[in-house]
Amino acid sequence: MLENLIGYYGYWFVIILMVLGLSAMMTKKNLVKKIIGMSILQSGIIFFFIVSANKFNATVPIQTEGLEVTRTANYINPLPHTLMLTAIVVGVATTGVAFALVMMIYKRYHTLEEDQLLQKMKEDD
Repeated sequence: MLENLIGYYGYWFVIILMVLGLSAMMTKKNLVKKIIGMSILQSGIIFFFIVSANKFNATVPIQTEGLEVTRTANYINPLPHTLMLTAIVVGVATTGVAFALVMMIYKRYHTLEEDQLLQKMKEDD
């Protein structure tokens, strides 16, 4: 049992990050805290793909003339790492747009609390 906890520490870290982010998105009433929770959840998902693509005692897939490719199982697949670089860029852009929208909401309604915001939006209608 202890070997499972120690051997899969990366997955436990991912689970903790994802639970923290999801709970922040669902329980917090402040919009900025919801965006921070979304960013933590995105980080957890990115870490999940990075951890799952890792292999013990594997090397990078670089082919040289002096080195023959004999066992392809000894190489790390670079595709998940490449895709996660793209996901990081998309996550930063999403967070930036979310903060821009929050700034516009605050300019118009002078609050970032979800309950007060919904009440003010009903009053405007």
